[in-house]
Amino acid sequence: MNSRHKKVSWFLWPFVALWDLVAWILQATGRLVAAVLGLVLMIAGALLTVTVIGAIIGIPLVILGFLLMIRSIF
Repeated sequence: MNSRHKKVSWFLWPFVALWDLVAWILQATGRLVAAVLGLVLMIAGALLTVTVIGAIIGIPLVILGFLLMIRSIF
């Protein structure tokens, strides 16, 4: 983990890792591209969620897309 993080509890580590991944994508692509990418991921995740088997991949895609959209706004 980065030195900017204080000690994180083991059960919160996945959320911190996901947020760091979103921040890295935002830093690498820029705000506008990250917002568009987040919207595309949300749409793709919603379409996959319609199918029962695709819901396993679709729901995390919707969450990742939503986090990208939120992170690109703020």
